[in-house]
Amino acid sequence: MLNDFEIITRHFHENNDIKIYPISDVHLGAAEHLAAEWDNFCKRILEEPDSYIILGGDLLNNSTRSSVADIFEETMRPREQKRRMAEMLKPIKHKILCAVNGNHERRSGKDADDDPTYDIMCKLDLEHLYRENMAFLCLRFGNPKHNGLRNPTYTFVVTHGAGGGGSTGSAVNRGEKFGYVVDGMDCLVLGHTHKAYTTQPSKISIDLHNNKVSLKPFKVVSMTSWLAYGGYAARAMLTPSSYVPQEIILRGNRKEMRVIM
Repeated sequence: MLNDFEIITRHFHENNDIKIYPISDVHLGAAEHLAAEWDNFCKRILEEPDSYIILGGDLLNNSTRSSVADIFEETMRPREQKRRMAEMLKPIKHKILCAVNGNHERRSGKDADDDPTYDIMCKLDLEHLYRENMAFLCLRFGNPKHNGLRNPTYTFVVTHGAGGGGSTGSAVNRGEKFGYVVDGMDCLVLGHTHKAYTTQPSKISIDLHNNKVSLKPFKVVSMTSWLAYGGYAARAMLTPSSYVPQEIILRGNRKEMRVIM
């Protein structure tokens, strides 16, 4: 497998705006999985020009005997979840920018040294876009030899995330706190908490070359889940989260990022 710190670069030679759908916590195989919504999304994005996806983990529910989730509540066995997910992603594989593992897929690693997300990406011939823990993604626009336009570059850090799901406030705090660790990042994309939110904190930047102090904002995008409320979440008295699809819009002729929920 490739090193987490090996940057994934995608070059868009035109200066067209693009739309990115951050996807995590699909939980295919869970009784609460929003099957119709997920199926409709996979069909719809195929027809959308200049649209792409980031895969942030927990694509599968992947219950095992040692996991908290009950294997007898699954709608399909884990190997069928993996086969079905690869089948659904195959028509849109050219739209995948990167993929990382989630804690539900890591159950197989702990029990049997298996990585379902890596297997899916290999099935799609996209293993070079997979990172086990964290992906550093660089998106470049325009003609590198210049074409009279302002050719922007956007940097993303994608990770599934961990902990901090008890309340929205704790999830936001955990995400923003990690965002301050990475210098030069435009957007941190994470999942796990099933709470869709976007924040824009800033870092204080000292530029000695220009003798200038400025604020450098970055976005934190927490991805929605594709689950209805019930099952384990209800038993554990977790607060319900809404299904809120998100879109990250990147301008292709100047540096501008918007998040739509």
